[in-house]
Amino acid sequence: MGAVSAVVLTGSPALAPLFARGALRSPFKRPRPDADYPRARLVLPGVRVDQDRLAAYERVCGFATGDDGLPVTYPHVLGFPLAMRLMSGRDFPLPLVGLVHTSIEITRRTALAADGEYQLSVYVAGLAPHRRGTEAAVVTELRDGGSGGDLVWESTSTYLARHRTGTTPPGEEPPPLREVLPPVAEWRLAGDVGRRYGAASGDRNPIHLHPLTARLFGFPRAIAHGMWTVARCLAAHGTPRATLVRAEFRAPVLLPGTVVYGADGDGRFELRGGERVHVAGGVYPAAG
Repeated sequence: MGAVSAVVLTGSPALAPLFARGALRSPFKRPRPDADYPRARLVLPGVRVDQDRLAAYERVCGFATGDDGLPVTYPHVLGFPLAMRLMSGRDFPLPLVGLVHTSIEITRRTALAADGEYQLSVYVAGLAPHRRGTEAAVVTELRDGGSGGDLVWESTSTYLARHRTGTTPPGEEPPPLREVLPPVAEWRLAGDVGRRYGAASGDRNPIHLHPLTARLFGFPRAIAHGMWTVARCLAAHGTPRATLVRAEFRAPVLLPGTVVYGADGDGRFELRGGERVHVAGGVYPAAG
C-alpha cells in the first residue's frame, strides 16, 4: 500500500541531523517485512538547482559540466534529504545504521532543464521479504513546475536491512552467474572520491569519508557511494532523452582502488574489480 497523505515542506531537510537521529533510533528497530511503515508523501515545491553544487557533482561523477540539462541521476540527490527524513523517522521500521542501498530504477521522460523549477515528492511504497532480511522501496518523483505539473522523472530505490529470516522467499535466490561484459575503460579511484561526492551531494555518511570512520562499520577502507558508482557508469555510457535505467549494487567499491567499466551494444553496463561485480545495470529507451 502506498502513501495516503501529503506533508508539504518549506525547505529541504538538513542531512546531518537526520543521520544522527536515525543512528540513535537504529538499536530500537526490529525489522520485519510485515511491519507498518510511514504512509506520508513528503512534498517539496519550488525546487531550484544550486548551480555550483551541480557543477561539483558533474565533475566528480564524470558528466560534462555546463550542460543545459540535469544528469539523469541528479534528481536522486535532490530527493535524498526527503527520503532520509522518512527513513530516520520513528515510524520507519528498518534501522538506518547498516541499511544497504541494493538497487535503483530511474525513468526520465524528457530532458530536465538545469535552471528549471520543480516539485519533489518522496514516499515509502512498501516492504518486502528478502533472502537476507527486509527490503523497503522508496519512490522519488520530480514534477515540472514549482507547484507541480507533469511527472518528468521518477525512481524507485530499494534498501535492505539484514536480519535472520529462516527462509528464502520465492524469486529471491542469488543472482545467476553472468558473462563478463566487454571492458571499455579502467578507472583508478582516488581515496577522496567519497569526500568529494559527499560534498557535492550532501551525503556524508562516515563509511564513505575516511578509513577510520569506515572501520567503525566493518569496512577495511572507505567505500564509494553506490549512487556515485552508477552515476560514473552512466556518464561514460550516455543516456537518451527519454530513458529507463536499472542498476543493482552488488558489492562495495573500496577507496582507493581500481575498477573496470564494461558495456555492450544492448545497453548493459557493469563495474568490476577483478572477478567481483560491483554494479550491474542497463540503459533502455522509455516513452516520453
